[in-house]
Amino acid sequence: MFERAVFNAEGLMPVIAQQHDSGQVLMLAWMDQEALRRTLATGQVTYWSRSRGEYWVKGATSGHVQRLKTAALDCDGDTLLLSVEQTGPACHTGTTSCFTGREIPVNREQERS
Repeated sequence: MFERAVFNAEGLMPVIAQQHDSGQVLMLAWMDQEALRRTLATGQVTYWSRSRGEYWVKGATSGHVQRLKTAALDCDGDTLLLSVEQTGPACHTGTTSCFTGREIPVNREQERS
C-alpha cells in the first residue's frame, strides 16, 4: 500500500473513516506515512493532528476507539478509506458521526431551471 500512497506537500493524506457494518461515514482526518504504518501494524487507527502537531490514537483518552477492518486507497492513491469498528461516538462533540445534524439544505429550485 505504501508504494501507491500519495501524500500532499505537507506529507499528509485525507482519511475517511466509515463504520464497517452500516457504511456510515464517521469522520475525516489526516495521516502521514508514520500514522498509516502504525494503523496497519496495530489495527488501532492513528491519525496526525494538524492542530496539535502530534499523533493521536482514536479513543486513547475517550475510550471511543476505532479498530481497523480494511483500508483502501482511492484510484489516485491520494485519499484513504478506512472501514472501522467504532466504539462509542466518533465525533469529539459526542455524536455518532462528525456529520450528524450538520446537513446543509439543498435548493431544489435550481434543478427545475
